[in-house]
Amino acid sequence: MNILVLGSGGREHAISWKLSQSPECDNLFIAPGNAGTTELGTNVPVNPNDFNAIEKLIMAEDIDMVVIGPEEPLVRGIYEHLRAVNSFSDLMIIGPTQRGAMLEGSKVWAKDFMQKNNIPTARYGKFSAGQTDKAKKFLKTLNPPYVLKADGLAAGKGVLILKDINEAVFALGEMFGGKFGDAGKNVVIEEFLDGIEVSVFILTDGSSYVLFPEAKDYKRIGEGDTGLNTGGMGAVSPVPFATPEFIEKVEDRIIIPTLQGLYNGDIGYCGFLYFGLMNVNGDPYVVEYNVRLGDPEAEVVLPRVESDFAALLAAAARGTLSKESMTVNPSTVVTVMLVSGGYPQVYQKGKEITVEQITGDALLFHAGTITDGKKVVTNGGRVLAVSAYGKDMNDALKKAYRQAEHIAFDRKYYRKDIGFDLA
Repeated sequence: MNILVLGSGGREHAISWKLSQSPECDNLFIAPGNAGTTELGTNVPVNPNDFNAIEKLIMAEDIDMVVIGPEEPLVRGIYEHLRAVNSFSDLMIIGPTQRGAMLEGSKVWAKDFMQKNNIPTARYGKFSAGQTDKAKKFLKTLNPPYVLKADGLAAGKGVLILKDINEAVFALGEMFGGKFGDAGKNVVIEEFLDGIEVSVFILTDGSSYVLFPEAKDYKRIGEGDTGLNTGGMGAVSPVPFATPEFIEKVEDRIIIPTLQGLYNGDIGYCGFLYFGLMNVNGDPYVVEYNVRLGDPEAEVVLPRVESDFAALLAAAARGTLSKESMTVNPSTVVTVMLVSGGYPQVYQKGKEITVEQITGDALLFHAGTITDGKKVVTNGGRVLAVSAYGKDMNDALKKAYRQAEHIAFDRKYYRKDIGFDLA
């Protein structure tokens, strides 16, 4: 197969890395890719949101499968655009329809979907900019802390958790006032769930599914989960409290009802589905859906997958996933994200990156990088994901942190407490 991966982050590097190992993959293209993906296939300078350019690329390179990494093209309707091209009738598209992508594209739509299908989630209210007084009244019915979510896509930064009611009211005004652009025109206010988070992933053809290893990611910029939300500062897989009994509850109460709800709503779905969950006293509740693999979770989940990844994706596209199974490496994998100083606020690009060596059991996934002549330089807030295998979490973390010390760029920063709440 000729395979095209859309995206340029650590997730897309991890996807490309795994696909490149498959005998099913003849030629691999990444659009636009990054400095790391150049070692796996051909980078093509095409924006994932430029559907016409993607269409031309598929024709030019005789692409058999498109794997859509980020959420924005899905929410914008890339599936429908490609399906409308007559010559693409046999094209395998790994990514849901635009309606299916609403699970991530609209927090309001997702919460209403969960309520309709009796999927456990936090109590919530939904409000628009003209309903400030109503939103304030709802806030006062809740106990602190207060959870505010921008309805639309906000690059993983549209969720605020505030301990003080006055701070929550002020933040609400900022969101309605445009802090997150159009994404914050509507806001979901949720009851706070007191527990510990875990991410669960599936690949589905719309009816059957295969379950990936679970992971736990760390969103806050500061150690001890303090400071601003980011796109993710690190991750761990497996997660100790995600026992077989807990995962069985997740499947019975959340995954199966979600797929049934999509089917009953005639919502086409072929691709990855990410369940951001809260473990509350042993019971799973949905915090959010994502309609793609997580980042940085992909950088710990995919290294644990031993099955032929391209073959699994092809089975999903052909509707034969019920015949497949997944083999998982029992080792622990952790990833530590190296970010630009100042992220997630103001940071500089173009800083030269040097890597002294890749130590044993370590993997390096590029995120915000490009090549500048012969040099590799920073090109984003999250720069590199350092993943490592270990016999347990502490062993894997030691290897990842040892590798991080062998990487240098100006104002490099990373959290030194990934997995602290699982020890």
